[in-house]
Amino acid sequence: MTILDEQVAAPAELGVALVGVQEGSEIDLDLRFEAVHEGILVSGVATVEINGECGRCLESIAYDLDADIQELFYYEGINLPEDDEEDDQCRVIDDHIDLEPVLRDAVVTALPFQPVCKEDCAGLCSECGMNLNEDPEHHHEVLDPRWAALAGLSDNAADHAANSTHSVDREER
Repeated sequence: MTILDEQVAAPAELGVALVGVQEGSEIDLDLRFEAVHEGILVSGVATVEINGECGRCLESIAYDLDADIQELFYYEGINLPEDDEEDDQCRVIDDHIDLEPVLRDAVVTALPFQPVCKEDCAGLCSECGMNLNEDPEHHHEVLDPRWAALAGLSDNAADHAANSTHSVDREER
């Protein structure tokens, strides 16, 4: 059994659309390597700094993420179980293992699909783009376009009623 506590540089494109790990930033690996009959079992934690933007208000966010890693790297020449596909399995090649695909799977699957700066983030105003976290009372008077024609009728009705009142007053005199 071997224990690895080391910092390595992050590979490119370790993330999703809104959040991820900056290329070249430090990844703290705390891993355990155990020789087993079929290969080498790698288990432990990778700690990375996540940077990105909130999916609601587009403010910058940053936090640390601990991604759990556990993968069996099969020795060359070991016959894999029939239900496992060769492409899905990690192999020990020339006494070396490639941790990048395992690290990528662990980190990317742990990232939030819709990252937010805080759970109750109000987002942006759909009319003007103002950050609603800064002014929660912000709103616009918006008429439903389907009712816009009727709004004109109520103005005409008020004018007509006012004119009717004046004509009735004239007739009564």
